[in-house]
Amino acid sequence: MSYQVLARKWRPRNFSEMVGQQHVLQALVNALDAERLHHAYLFTGTRGVGKTTIARIFSKSLNCERGISSKPCGECASCVEIDEGRSVDLIEIDAASRTGVDDMRELLDNVQYAPSRSRFKVYLIDEVHMLSKHSFNALLKTLEEPPPHVKFLLATTDPQKLPVTVLSRCLQFNLKRMSPQQIREHLAALLQQEGVEADDDALRLLAHAADGSMRDALSLLDQAIAYGGGEVRSAAVESMLGVISRDFLIRLLEAVVDQDAQALIDETRQLIERNPDYRRVAADLLDVLHQMALYRSPAAIEPEDELMKAPIMACAERLSPEEIQLYYQILLQGRGDLELSPDEATGFEMLMLRLLAFSPQSQGQAPAEKKSPQDAR
Repeated sequence: MSYQVLARKWRPRNFSEMVGQQHVLQALVNALDAERLHHAYLFTGTRGVGKTTIARIFSKSLNCERGISSKPCGECASCVEIDEGRSVDLIEIDAASRTGVDDMRELLDNVQYAPSRSRFKVYLIDEVHMLSKHSFNALLKTLEEPPPHVKFLLATTDPQKLPVTVLSRCLQFNLKRMSPQQIREHLAALLQQEGVEADDDALRLLAHAADGSMRDALSLLDQAIAYGGGEVRSAAVESMLGVISRDFLIRLLEAVVDQDAQALIDETRQLIERNPDYRRVAADLLDVLHQMALYRSPAAIEPEDELMKAPIMACAERLSPEEIQLYYQILLQGRGDLELSPDEATGFEMLMLRLLAFSPQSQGQAPAEKKSPQDAR
């Protein structure tokens, strides 16, 4: 049997399996249970947060043979067909590949016909913002007053490109990015069911790299399992992602605080030998400084990173809030300049030296006076 990727194998099949998005799920569950159903729904949000998944579960809820409910049975013919992607009454359209007005007119010509087997004919239009202006114009009238047996479910990553006339005809739900904590907990539960051993630090790295997208996290997890030979270990994930461990970052910052140029260059060149993603390393340094700034603020918020909480707090104690802000600004600007450097490794080394040169501790040191030839005599 062919292997099924984790993102497809563990796709939620009902609302209770969804991670996060409670503000959206509550509204949909209440609408389904009360049967107060709108004819057009718009789901917005970044990639991999569940727009299409929620739309498919909603379609099952509408067409379940046991009745309209927020808890589709998952066993009837309609639910099984939708899960397997072969329902004739759930028409999924990729707007990115069907942008023309002729495609839209062909689609709308079939709206008037009743569904073949189900209660509703559901049109799921993904990346709807990719439709042309003429396609939107052709869709407007039908979208406002569709036949009673038709529901429109629209999904997009860029709602600002949709005409206001389309937005006004839909109930709009904005899906949030997943927090690293949500992603990490979901990955841990999933790996337990898969029987795969994993480090907490490795899951933290994957959750951070996913950047709020659960689908990206599952794809990275697939890659990490393959890279680690059936295990998910922090060293393997660091190598796969090109990231540097937190203790390495702390040593870099400690060298800056100590004004130890030799230690800073040694640590930087050890890092360069690993050939990492330098922009990601700079981003990780910014994240550490952000946690330091929160800790040194009047709110005194302790770092979220449990594994490195003590080292981060100890390093932060040696810096004033103003110094942390200065380092943050230098790194933020320098990260953007890395692409302009002739060589990113050299550019990163210069960035570390810039932290040292503009450190407030170095300002009190008088520059060494150059001896004249007469003084030498």
